[in-house]
Amino acid sequence: MTLAIFKTCQPAFLPRLIFAHVSRMNNADAIRVERPMTKSKVFAHTRWDAVPALASLFHLAYFFALFFLYPHTPLWAMLILGFIYSLMVNANINGIGHNFIHNPFFRSPLLNRLFGIMQSVACCFSQTYYDAVHMQHHKGNADRPDENGETVDWISIYKHGHDGEAENPWGYVFLSFFRDDVGAIRKELRKRGRRELIWGNVELAAFATVLFVMFLFNWRYIIFYFLPFFYLGHCFSYLTIGFSSSMATTPNIIFGQRCTGRNWKRSAGKSPNCRSKKACA
Repeated sequence: MTLAIFKTCQPAFLPRLIFAHVSRMNNADAIRVERPMTKSKVFAHTRWDAVPALASLFHLAYFFALFFLYPHTPLWAMLILGFIYSLMVNANINGIGHNFIHNPFFRSPLLNRLFGIMQSVACCFSQTYYDAVHMQHHKGNADRPDENGETVDWISIYKHGHDGEAENPWGYVFLSFFRDDVGAIRKELRKRGRRELIWGNVELAAFATVLFVMFLFNWRYIIFYFLPFFYLGHCFSYLTIGFSSSMATTPNIIFGQRCTGRNWKRSAGKSPNCRSKKACA
């Protein structure tokens, strides 16, 4: 019999001791998870994956449409469309791209690779590099820095904080874009095999080439219009990551605010795990 003890700051009626009887079960059985299956010859898990796949295709079309609309559309309209693109980048990265990492949509490895390239051009990043960063995020789970100031999770909200506290939200949201350690990401991809690194570089080259061609045709569009909204979209993405990290992995923290003392009044009610003025141990 296995005894599992869970510490929680949830209400007292939730059990703190859970007994699980495990017999004649190997490790593979213990971690096996039911996955939806389909008879589709195209999709790996469910035909409903056509929805995010088409949404990604729409995002790509929207990305190119902005370029062609820019010379012929009033500035006020382009500003609105640019802001929408920023929101789409966030939704794509943390929705479509995230789900694609955990459950590649297609049976064909080639289709999955081509979809990754499409994602990379639409969001102007590398889907494969994002895979490495996101898996590292799961390994560290928003961990605090060690004695050397390093975190397992490269995008931990505590990585650039002080005194064990989460980083200020403004700094995390607007500076994280510039903190990616490409060398560390490439090193992680090499561990997976040379093919992963090659595909990641292909994705980087794909979106960089598209932006370079656009720059040759209309450099003002790239410098004064696209890059600011592209950056804003990734800031929105880090805002989503930071908020979800503070809610899911550290329930006693609301993005740098402890549910205790004077900050409790601001955070209580926002987190389902903060039920009293006492700090969650």
